Amino acid sequence: MYKIIYTLICLTIFISSSIAEETFVSLKKNKVNVRYGPSFESDIKFVYKKINLPLKQIDKKENFRRIIDLKNNSGWIHISQLKKNNSVITLQNKVLFKKPSSFAKPVAQIEKGRLLIVDKCQEKWCKIKSEDYEGWIRANNIWGLIN
Repeated sequence: MYKIIYTLICLTIFISSSIAEETFVSLKKNKVNVRYGPSFESDIKFVYKKINLPLKQIDKKENFRRIIDLKNNSGWIHISQLKKNNSVITLQNKVLFKKPSSFAKPVAQIEKGRLLIVDKCQEKWCKIKSEDYEGWIRANNIWGLIN
């Protein structure tokens, strides 16, 4: 009985620490190499060409971070090419509002898959900027943000 309880406690702690370490980062530049391994000697797997693209960091080794993107592509990027996350991608069409309320004036329709720059988030809303608009969206169904 004690072994089962001990195992459950250890498993809970392990899962909690794994979730707590989940981190999102963004690309600093318009052209970033993704490598097969955590060194400059590793071959380039592919190249990202989108500044501010949000990525999930899933591992780290010295000055490299293993990342995974929205489409489950993964690889290693040097930390000099990454910054604190400042963006999200919409997973469904969204309405952009003037204020953080569903009763506020709608500003625009944001299409699924759009890259948005996050200014700040509060409760269930994020203030964002796109190329053309600025306003608030609900913080559900977006990729690149830990709620």
